[in-house]
Amino acid sequence: MNREDPVMKTMKGPAPFLAQFAGDDAPFNSWDGITSWAADCGYKGVQVPSWDDRLFDLEKAAESTDRCDEFKGTAAENGIEVTELSSHLQGQLVAVHPAHDTAFDGIAAESVRGNPVARQEWAVDQVRKALPASRNLGLTEQAAFSGALAWPYIYPWPQRPAGLIETAFDELASRRRPILDHAEDCGVDICFEIDPGEDLHDGITYEMFLERTGNHARACMLCDPSHYVLQCLDYLDNIDIYKDRIRMFHVKDAEFNPTGQQGFIRAISLGSTARAVSGHLATGRWISCPCSRSSRLPNSTAGPWWNGSAA
Repeated sequence: MNREDPVMKTMKGPAPFLAQFAGDDAPFNSWDGITSWAADCGYKGVQVPSWDDRLFDLEKAAESTDRCDEFKGTAAENGIEVTELSSHLQGQLVAVHPAHDTAFDGIAAESVRGNPVARQEWAVDQVRKALPASRNLGLTEQAAFSGALAWPYIYPWPQRPAGLIETAFDELASRRRPILDHAEDCGVDICFEIDPGEDLHDGITYEMFLERTGNHARACMLCDPSHYVLQCLDYLDNIDIYKDRIRMFHVKDAEFNPTGQQGFIRAISLGSTARAVSGHLATGRWISCPCSRSSRLPNSTAGPWWNGSAA
């Protein structure tokens, strides 16, 4: 990372994604405690999981600017800025393939578990509420997962029926388009994390989705180069291609160490100590911060935050 690069001078941070630190023990179980901890660690901001009611009340934030001012004020007293809200988990539940119903039920509210229709309705409501909550916090970007209807068919065996993937993307776009329109009303970009496990997992799938939304201005990207390394995708070229759509940036390292016994596909079924692929908080392994590759990243006057993330 070249901190003298003109682009790096517009980048703000670092800021951890609190979903990976929040817990039931102090200081990680309260907003005051976790922001104080983040400041003590040297962080400048935090990305907030909108589903974690130990830290954030989404219902109140969507309705009250006063509540949001109080929320930001607590963080500011501890020397921390709120960088973005995340609706990753609720966004995942906007589009779930039936094969994954059981796996994803656990991240839904207890009241809708075991009921895929109610779960989706709850998820859409949550994502929609996170948009005015972002606006009330003075934020202009929100992090999200796209959801996944086509992902179980990622490997083309057994042979897929003609049109199956296209139909899945048509449905994904039809579910997401009203949310994107609501994002436009709120003045907030939805930054989809391009991630294996999601239907939007590389540039081509992002473009398939974007086309079906009418190239919606609010359908943006969260760039995490570690996800690209594990797909053997050129993460620097990706930034040059999509620089005008990238609004958010996760920083972490990744390793891909294939052997004669395993590669990426096999690695997903092994324990964490034996995997050929792994991700870490940024420590200088494999991935260097790619922002300096493109002088036109970010497409923002102030520049995005760079968030540490471990998944």
